Amino acid sequence: MARALLDGGPATAAELAARLGHSPTVVRRHLDALVGEGLVSWSERPPFGPAPTRRRGRPARVFSLTDEGSHAFDVAYEDLAVAAMRYLADVVGEQAVTDFARRRAEDLVSRQRAHVPVAAGLDRRLAALADGLADEGYAASVAGGDGGVQLCQHHCPVSHVAAQFPQLCEAETEAFETLLGTHVLRIATIAHGDGVCTTLVPELMNRRSTA
Repeated sequence: MARALLDGGPATAAELAARLGHSPTVVRRHLDALVGEGLVSWSERPPFGPAPTRRRGRPARVFSLTDEGSHAFDVAYEDLAVAAMRYLADVVGEQAVTDFARRRAEDLVSRQRAHVPVAAGLDRRLAALADGLADEGYAASVAGGDGGVQLCQHHCPVSHVAAQFPQLCEAETEAFETLLGTHVLRIATIAHGDGVCTTLVPELMNRRSTA
């Protein structure tokens, strides 16, 4: 559905149904899901050209990809980022890559400071950090089990780049320690082929095991 909007441009549900060979009911159901995920938006007028003509009733909704929906297809941006990082490492040196990763992590700390209450307990700080990361598109949550309390990130916008430059993951882990005020342990990353980026909080594990 998103590919059809990318290739053919904004369209009504009826037009998409004709393009894809599906019923309008099926198309509308998928469009509603994409709208809910923020990948598609709709308007009663297309972003260019006149509104579709209809003889009766309300104007037809015209669906188009949002910026986020369009960027989902922009794999070339990740390739460009990798090339830029490689150039930085080759021309300036590996330390420049590390410095860049740390600057990026410092920006993360600055953004999340407003969400993570310094004076609150560790449990609350961790929950607030997960919420803040989720707002930034990391699909983050807190999970607990026999292995301890973990911060889970189900999406990583820079996983393709981090696979070649682990300094990004290392700096992010340090940022988490700064925000939480405690040592954390990164035990899995999407960049290294794991399904979820998982960060263990040993202090919470120790507290709960002795409670």
